[in-house]
Order: sequence, then structure tokens, then C-alpha cells
Amino acid sequence: MLLPPSTRHGKTSIMLAFIRFADATSAWFGKAFAWLIILMTFGTSFEVFVRYLLNRPTPWALDLSFIMYGTLFMMGGAYTLSLGGHVRGDFLYRLWKPRTQAALDLVLYLIFFFPGVTALIFTGWKYAARSWSYGEVSINSPAGIPIYQFKTVMAAAGILLFIQGIAQVLRCILCLRDGRWFEAEVDIEETEEILIREKQAELAGGKE
Repeated sequence: MLLPPSTRHGKTSIMLAFIRFADATSAWFGKAFAWLIILMTFGTSFEVFVRYLLNRPTPWALDLSFIMYGTLFMMGGAYTLSLGGHVRGDFLYRLWKPRTQAALDLVLYLIFFFPGVTALIFTGWKYAARSWSYGEVSINSPAGIPIYQFKTVMAAAGILLFIQGIAQVLRCILCLRDGRWFEAEVDIEETEEILIREKQAELAGGKE
């Protein structure tokens, strides 16, 4: 039974609104936590300076670098997912029609992605709650850096991935219906992609 155009348009609008919401949320968190790269750079540079020039290594640099890198990796996962940036064995996938890609993605999201992310949320919440209960600190250095806040990142990252996963499923549904992907707004671009595009434009210009 075909839906009336108004109903179909309304459902499409709701799906697109959620996709945009999820993309915007993932992008905000991804960009916010990307600033940890700057802190890691300064922290590591400071450690190298005091360790090798002053012979006075810090007791906290190793732990902080682990915490910041892990936080950056986890909190940027949903943003990367929204842009299709995760590793994919696409030597066959990229040759398929969009509807075939969407059908495969939909099945994989339902069978593997959501169970895994749900486990991450509940397990992360359990570890975080236990860690907060006794104020867990790192045993890797004498500084005793608190790590209970880092354990909380696991649950937070899982929630972000779950929200973005719903958006990706909606993308699959729209693609199965319309035969084309609803792409996220691209605000970053790989250098190699820029170079490829410039080279293609240069070759195209030479043929004219």
C-alpha cells in the first residue's frame, strides 16, 4: 500500500531532521575533543624537554597522554562514522549500486553495530560507576592521576555512537527508497582528495 505524498514527505522530513541532529551533535563533540591534540602536543613536548635536557622527567606525562589520546579516539568515533571515515574493505563495496550498499550496511548495523555499541554503553557505565565509587587512580605512575573520569568516556562515546548509528540506519532506509545516499555536510577533507581533485581539474583543463 502506497503512502499518501504528504505522509511520505512528513516521514522523510522527520528522518532528515534526526540525521542532521545526529550529524551536528557528533560534529560538535568531535571538534570539541579534537583540541586534545594541542594539549597532547604541548604535554609531550614539555616532557621531552624536562626529561632529556633537564633530566627531571615528570610523573604524570605518560598517564595524561594515554588519557587524552584514548578520550580523543573514543569521542571522535561518532563524528568519523557520520563522515564515513572508518576503515572499510571497499574494494567490492564501492563498485556496487547505492541500494546494494545500503542493504548491506543496514544488515550489518542491525546484526553487529548496535549489539556491540549497546554492550559498550552498559559495560562502560558499569566500569565508570565502580571507578567513581572509590576514586580510581592510575597505577602506572607515582602521580596517581585520577582515571574515573576517563572510564566515563566509554559510556559517553557509546551513547554518541548509538545516536549516530540510528542516523546511519535512516540513511540506509532513504537510500533504499531513493537510490542515492544522503551525505553529511563535509567540513574537512583529506589532503590526498584535494590533490586528486586538483589533478583531475588540471587534466580536464588540458583536454579542452
